[in-house]
Amino acid sequence: MNIKFSKYQGAGNDFILIDHRVNELKNIDNNLVAQLCDRRFGIGADGLMFLINHKDYDFEMVYYNSDGNVGSMCGNGGRCIVAFAKHLGVITNETNFLAVDGPHYAKITAEGNWVELQMIDVEKINIDGDAFVLNTGSPHYVTEVKDLASLDVFNEGKDIRNNNNYKTNGINVNFVEDKGDHLFVRTFERGVEDETYACGTGVTAVAMAMAQQKQPGHIETPIEVLGGKLQINFDYDGAKFTNVFLCGPAEKVFEGSLSL
Repeated sequence: MNIKFSKYQGAGNDFILIDHRVNELKNIDNNLVAQLCDRRFGIGADGLMFLINHKDYDFEMVYYNSDGNVGSMCGNGGRCIVAFAKHLGVITNETNFLAVDGPHYAKITAEGNWVELQMIDVEKINIDGDAFVLNTGSPHYVTEVKDLASLDVFNEGKDIRNNNNYKTNGINVNFVEDKGDHLFVRTFERGVEDETYACGTGVTAVAMAMAQQKQPGHIETPIEVLGGKLQINFDYDGAKFTNVFLCGPAEKVFEGSLSL
């Protein structure tokens, strides 16, 4: 059986995308997804997504982490599947689609390479020592550091992700350094179990955590990640974050077919 796929990346966060409306892949299991995402023995990606039909939305996004398990919401994955949907002709410049954390609205440029994805509203941020813990579609731990460029993100992040508080369900660990005119963020992702070049729900969580030091209002936060630049926009009333948008590039890398 031959399955067509496309490879997309959003600020270095890369994904395998499959149009499941016509190329329906049967007997999906953890091992198959992990094999396809393996960077030596497969296509290589941070995750795999299926675009499927939905009677009430333009499409539904089904996301798997690179370890083969069904994942929680992936922000950069959401932006990439919007670009994929546009290139397939499923949408034009706007869309309403369904993901694991509920409905999402997004808009995309005519060129199809810049996506602004609306994320869920957030009302609660918890404290863990000097760190912040919140859910932006996926659970995130945010801690501010100095000299982030030289930090051992893999080992530091792995230790936090596997400590007694978070080991059972896991958590994504974000380290942030305030550069004045932007935030520099590096993330250790659960499910990938490694540092990734970008994490969309992660930078969203970071922008919210850092915004608590600012005056309420409309806040736009430029973010630098290892894979490029993103921007988070939202309205903050001093307690709740609404009209949240994750903005950034989403680009097709290549396409091919799999013989399974």
